[in-house]
Amino acid sequence: MTLVVRPAADEDAGAIRGVLLAAFPTPAEADLVEQLVADGDLALSFVATVDGTVVGHVAFSRMTVVADGDCVPALGLAPVAVLPEHQKQGIGGRLIERGLAAANGRGAAIAFVLGDPDYYGRFGFRCETAKPFASPYAGPHFMAQWLSSPRVPATGRADYAPAFGRL
Repeated sequence: MTLVVRPAADEDAGAIRGVLLAAFPTPAEADLVEQLVADGDLALSFVATVDGTVVGHVAFSRMTVVADGDCVPALGLAPVAVLPEHQKQGIGGRLIERGLAAANGRGAAIAFVLGDPDYYGRFGFRCETAKPFASPYAGPHFMAQWLSSPRVPATGRADYAPAFGRL
């Protein structure tokens, strides 16, 4: 088995949709990725392939984030998916790590995610980091991590791309 994580290409769109449809109970996440692409808000997209077949995908979309009155370059991680028969093999983690490295390399100062703190905590996401940011998703599963220029803002706001509001 040869696992490769690479940037997604236009011709991967059908396989990405297939992964998302297999990994989630509804087509909402697959539709979300297509809408992010259509809106021009998909900043980073990576696929995992096993022996040339797409088995996983991660997306990072543009966010509007303000911390103490300053605009901060930010990305939101969502969704990440792996075909059920390839889950629990570290593929999702490899996708997340590759995406975070690329986000940092492209100038994002902070990344946000909504999910399981135990899982995403392994990649550096913390609820405490997201706490100062007002968001419709604020709560115990809303997390962030500073990729560069870490700070502790007194107040802030984190808004995902408009496609998330249409979920």
